[in-house]
Amino acid sequence: MQRKLTIFYTSDVHGCFSPTDYAGGGETASGLINCMNNFAGDGNTLIIDGGDILQGSPMTYYLYSQRRGGSCVPARLMNTGGYDFVTLGNHDFNYGKTEIERYLGALDAVCLCANTDGIAGVRKTAVVRMENGLRVGLTGVTTQYVTHWEKPENLEGIGVTDAFSAARAALEELKAQDVDLTVCIYHGGYENDPETGEPLSVSGENQGCRICNELDFDILLTGHQHMAAENLRINNTYTCQPPDKAAAYIRMDVGVDSFVPAQAGRNGVAAGRVTARSRLCKPGETPLPEAMDYIRPVEEETGKWLDTPVGHLDVPLTPAEPLDMALNGSLIANFFNQVQLEASGADVSVTSLANTVRGFAKEVTIRDIVSTYIFPNTLVTLELDRTQLKQALERSAEYFDFDAGGRLRISSGFLRPTVQHFNFDYVAGVNVTFDLRRPPGDRVTSILYRGEELSGDRKLTVCMNNYRASGAGGYGVYAGCRVVREQPTEISELIIDYVLRHRDISVDKTKWLRVIY
Repeated sequence: MQRKLTIFYTSDVHGCFSPTDYAGGGETASGLINCMNNFAGDGNTLIIDGGDILQGSPMTYYLYSQRRGGSCVPARLMNTGGYDFVTLGNHDFNYGKTEIERYLGALDAVCLCANTDGIAGVRKTAVVRMENGLRVGLTGVTTQYVTHWEKPENLEGIGVTDAFSAARAALEELKAQDVDLTVCIYHGGYENDPETGEPLSVSGENQGCRICNELDFDILLTGHQHMAAENLRINNTYTCQPPDKAAAYIRMDVGVDSFVPAQAGRNGVAAGRVTARSRLCKPGETPLPEAMDYIRPVEEETGKWLDTPVGHLDVPLTPAEPLDMALNGSLIANFFNQVQLEASGADVSVTSLANTVRGFAKEVTIRDIVSTYIFPNTLVTLELDRTQLKQALERSAEYFDFDAGGRLRISSGFLRPTVQHFNFDYVAGVNVTFDLRRPPGDRVTSILYRGEELSGDRKLTVCMNNYRASGAGGYGVYAGCRVVREQPTEISELIIDYVLRHRDISVDKTKWLRVIY
């Protein structure tokens, strides 16, 4: 006899609840409530989310900057979708413990996160009996790199431990409860390419392949990398990953074979072979009606707030193709660095742009700002000498590569396993030269500070977002630098404040980077 289970799985929704295109103002065939309209289930269905739901869109910016204390919109929406289990993503910590607990307190689903402590409403494991009698054991873990990225005040009272060790302990606990099927919800990705085995990262941020190879979960639901992956099997574990921003969801159909021998285990049933098939499914154009009715007035509130004019620029800030902006400079990045330099008082500023960039018209609205600087980052100022600054700049210089015909292109390391244009840094305050005729790691040939070559013993203060200051994105040199100042206000708020104070703004038009190739 085979008993069946259907799993609907989302992850990394990042506040994209409705099919609203915040940049263009129209609608798109995506969004959580469009996904949820497809979650047809019965007593043998589980609906699960892999975390990073509270942050990442203009709506969540509005909710957590202007509307705190009201009803918890993400939880209310997920309740209408019938979610059964969730775990926490690293960005769910961005607003601190109080907001996590408010979210979980309003959520009907059970939160499983075995490598966290101190958060009310979080459990390490759960066992659920389906209508057909199938006993499913579940756990959840989040990448332990939360502690590298998150502001200390947002982790106050919270413990985060190694994801792999917690998953192993949770699995042993579930086995002791004689379950038929084990599921791990992991807000982390694959450290190796699931198809080729090629290493993708070695930091420990992602441990999905290790979990599959060294533990024997039947199913591993992954996230965090924003890498669409369906119908994978690593060792004996079935695994998958949806893309971010509710661009698709996973449907996994699971079968568990069992038999009833003369002398068997629990209830005469001995567990047998597990099979599973997962596939990526498009959300479609129709939202869940109940969820749409709830979110429509919130969307209207958000829209009015986002379209409030706050200042005037002397030139429009229009994005170009990522390679062109990296090569020739971007006035958008110059503007962000302009804000960061004033806010921090640092000598030098570095910033990055999102994979998709909205840009600014001359009349700046809050929609422009939060749609262009989309990260919930804060500002950190470090002290660097020339050697350290050169090492960081060499990482950005790795963004450039050449194809077989000698044409300039973006290095594959910034495109796989996920697109990472945001890991190229734009600099202001020093004039830098890259010579791409030289090998990676030795391309920075000049660093001028105030017109003179930076000496080896001169130290500069360099401001950047807290994600980069942690060493993330291949900039490990920053992790060992002295912290001069940390500013708790989000950079997007610093930009809003800058525009509100200055009103009429002349954007820095300096070309800080010269590239020879």
